[in-house]
Amino acid sequence: MLPTENRLRRREDFAAAVRRGRRAGRPLLVVHLRGQSDRDPHAAGGDDPPARAGFVVSKAIGNAVVRNLVKRRLRHLMRDRLALLPAGSLVVVRALPGAGAAGHDELARDLDTALQRLLGGPSR
Repeated sequence: MLPTENRLRRREDFAAAVRRGRRAGRPLLVVHLRGQSDRDPHAAGGDDPPARAGFVVSKAIGNAVVRNLVKRRLRHLMRDRLALLPAGSLVVVRALPGAGAAGHDELARDLDTALQRLLGGPSR
């Protein structure tokens, strides 16, 4: 489970990450990242907020049981990778239809590759 301060919940935050962030696609998922440097320069200052992640798993993935399984796997994988993200960044992970039949290792490989591409450095 992701800690409360690392959860992306508001529709506006999802929209900001998807519309104004960078995107990396893989066969099982698409990762959208809006980093701290992409934020509004006129926004209120203060301490950097923690990185936050949200997940989009549509009905194209499968029935409710499969969708919830994919969400749980993605949350678990992202929890271990939060330290790689810059402070204040927003991440949206959108599962593609093949994710329902994919195993944990396949999801981890695609997530790592997408994050590595977005962050421009070595990942797990």
